[in-house]
Amino acid sequence: MPRLSRSYQQEARRARVRRRWALRKRTTRALPAPPAAGFPQIPHPETQNRSLNMAKKMALCSPTSHTSGPEPPMKSFFPHNPHIHTIYSCYMKLNMEEEEDYMSDSFINVQEDIRPGLPMLRQVREARRKEEKQQEANLKNRQKSLKVEEQERRDIGLKNALGCENKGFALLQKMGYKSGQALGKSGDGIVEPIPLKVKTGKSGIGHETLLKRKAEEKLESYRRKIHMKNKAEENAAEQFRMRLKSKQDEMKLEGDLRRSQRACQQLDTQKASLLPTFSLNIQVPREAWYWLKLEEETEEEEEEENKQDADEYESEDLSVLDKLQILTSYLREEHLYCIWCGTAYEGKKML
Repeated sequence: MPRLSRSYQQEARRARVRRRWALRKRTTRALPAPPAAGFPQIPHPETQNRSLNMAKKMALCSPTSHTSGPEPPMKSFFPHNPHIHTIYSCYMKLNMEEEEDYMSDSFINVQEDIRPGLPMLRQVREARRKEEKQQEANLKNRQKSLKVEEQERRDIGLKNALGCENKGFALLQKMGYKSGQALGKSGDGIVEPIPLKVKTGKSGIGHETLLKRKAEEKLESYRRKIHMKNKAEENAAEQFRMRLKSKQDEMKLEGDLRRSQRACQQLDTQKASLLPTFSLNIQVPREAWYWLKLEEETEEEEEEENKQDADEYESEDLSVLDKLQILTSYLREEHLYCIWCGTAYEGKKML
């Protein structure tokens, strides 16, 4: 068995001594002596505290605290200690006095004042009223600064009109001026005097005017930019509408040109079938673009087209409108046909 250190042994010895003394105090505690005949019993303070705590515990654990019925005698719980009987009875009486009946006026008429707002005690209201009066008095009695006093006197002086005792005003009256009359012969001048503007800032003379002018220039430049931006947007929208309209017109012209080419091919073929064999048979259009191109072409037609490439290059220089005008004139002269009416007439007079 390992040997314990000296400090540990001393601490264990002190603990044993403390436990021994505590046990001795508990066993040798003196109980109160019985009272003499004819003298009231005066319990020891420590015993009285213990008895009171025990009475409270028994009052909480007693059957009467939970269920209705007669209270059991206290002697059945503590037959050997008469102090607890007296303390318990006093404690129960105090509890009965403190607890109020739930049907009493204190529960029913809780609050008769139904005015809005939280209820406030009279003392609190008085204190608050006094505090507000004190604050108002402090504001009135507060000494104003020299700057504020000068400003007030200046405002009062500027609001008051000049009297006859003023030499300048008396001179104006001698010259024909009347109080409240506008300046000038026609009476369109100012009535009130020019107001006095006291400069409070540290900027130099004309600095505020310069700042105002710069702000106006900046605002004007901003407005100019907005105007240019809106104008550019309007121009872009107008150009888009013009491009769209020109594209639609071009598509319409191309459709009219295809109808004219189809009609020209059909009329040329019919006219060729009516002519005698020895006469000129129209197998090829006068111009390559007079007829529509077939989607499926034979080898012979491809060779013929290769021969007519030069003419096609020349025709590509013409616009759709020029081609339509040329082809319309050809149909009118050769076949007496109007592409817009869709009818072939008998003579030029009917066209």
